[in-house]
Amino acid sequence: MAGLQMHAQTHIPNMPEHDQKAYYFGITFGANYSTFRINNTQSFADHDTFKSIQPGSGPGFNLGIMGNLRLTNFIDLRFIPALVFAEKKLTLVDMNNVVTKTSVESIYMQLPLQVKFKSDRINNFRFYGILGGKFDYDLASNARSRRQDELLRVKAIDLGADVGIGFEFFYPNFIFSPEIKLSQGFINTQYKDSDIPLSNTIDAIRTRMIVFSIHLEG
Repeated sequence: MAGLQMHAQTHIPNMPEHDQKAYYFGITFGANYSTFRINNTQSFADHDTFKSIQPGSGPGFNLGIMGNLRLTNFIDLRFIPALVFAEKKLTLVDMNNVVTKTSVESIYMQLPLQVKFKSDRINNFRFYGILGGKFDYDLASNARSRRQDELLRVKAIDLGADVGIGFEFFYPNFIFSPEIKLSQGFINTQYKDSDIPLSNTIDAIRTRMIVFSIHLEG
């Protein structure tokens, strides 16, 4: 009898009341890799000064807070304002085969709103998917910079979409949630400047980011 009682106790889930909470909060932190998607102008193909423009990914990190609103047993609404440090790299090759490597650093004030689709809880585990949109404001934007040595100017404002998956592990006092998501910007963030040769060869640049996050939820 004692053995059966001990066996039953091991299956009592942690935080059993959590799924009935109307809302809760948490913190989030993680790492990201971001890059540009580039569309070149016809000038680049015909007679430009650059042979090749290759985007590359750079590392960054993010830190934010979370607000989660329960809509149904399987759907939540999340708001996760965050500060995101990101770096996008470019490798340029001119007509003389001179290679120039540069990077564009950004500090985003990011405001994403996401719908979270949850599975049934299996003891102390659950998986979920997210889908949503976001507003980004780049605090490090150089669109209004007066420097003459800029290779590229970027606008401050971007809008985009997020899609991802994550897992929830329930502990006695908190939830540990690793998550991976893909973010795609929709707005052409290049600030055109005819005095910059690279600006004349690029028609549009859009930001893409892969984010690995850890959420600690209460």
